[in-house]
Amino acid sequence: MPVSPVPLWFWLAFTAAVIVILAFDLGLTKRRAGDIIGLGEAIVRSAIYAALALVFAGGLFYVRGAETAVSFVTGFLIEWSLSIDNVFVFVLVFAHFAVPAALQYRVLFWGILGALVMRGALIVAGAALIASFKWILFVFAAILILSGVKMLLAANAEPDLAGNPILKFLRGRGRITEDYEGSRFFVRRNGLLFATPLFLALVVIDVADLVFAIDSIPAIFAVTTDSFVVYTANVFAILGLRSLYFALAGIVHRFHYLKYGLSLVLILIGGKMAANGIFGEHAVPTELALLLTALLVGGSIALSFLPGRKRAPATGWVPGSPAAEREGERES
Repeated sequence: MPVSPVPLWFWLAFTAAVIVILAFDLGLTKRRAGDIIGLGEAIVRSAIYAALALVFAGGLFYVRGAETAVSFVTGFLIEWSLSIDNVFVFVLVFAHFAVPAALQYRVLFWGILGALVMRGALIVAGAALIASFKWILFVFAAILILSGVKMLLAANAEPDLAGNPILKFLRGRGRITEDYEGSRFFVRRNGLLFATPLFLALVVIDVADLVFAIDSIPAIFAVTTDSFVVYTANVFAILGLRSLYFALAGIVHRFHYLKYGLSLVLILIGGKMAANGIFGEHAVPTELALLLTALLVGGSIALSFLPGRKRAPATGWVPGSPAAEREGERES
């Protein structure tokens, strides 16, 4: 059912809890100049967010049953897996703009806040479309399959940030400072408002997430059309994205086969959506989709770290990050 039977007060309570978590998160990670988020802290925080998602799944199991809980876990795993692809882009964006390590947390906080708002709007729109036009599920299925094929064919390609049309427009029409102005996105000079390179990095990250959301939102609608499950799974995956970045930034370039695994996940989920639309809602069980998604993502990561696999250089590296410094020490 496209519209969840969850009461409005529970939606509001969940959203309020998310706001509290974000405020708490910002307070914990607000740094002095030069401070950075270390690998150990990032791993712990990522684990906490994953644990919160599992606790929430347990609550869904108790309140609404096993089917809803499995749908949430499957949706969360899909969204979390696809969010690793965001980390690749974050690394490239920060390297392109030479964002100091101490400022990366600020860009990610506001970027993730923007992502939550955009995804919420997309989920509402998607649920409304499904409620009005059942055939839209086949459109979503086609989007997923085509996106998976496109990702598969371009697995080794990197985004052309220098040729990004939005950046060209902002640089050509806007007032942009040459250098960073501390942690500020905007500054005033002679009464005129200027954007800083930090704002440009934020814009690119939000636009990139919007592009990713076009894949990920249909993917979770392939698992369930319960809008509350879709919303909460997305929120939990996005909340932990910043910590995931700091945990993986130093090693994400070694995930040689992950994009192949993610592309197959998109094709699999798109096929599930199409099959369920043709043969019935449970033609492909959600439990099977969960198992295959876990195998594809886990297998592609494990394959990337097999002994003897030649390790590619860290393209799109973020100078000054804790992981970069540790990697440099190991290689020296």
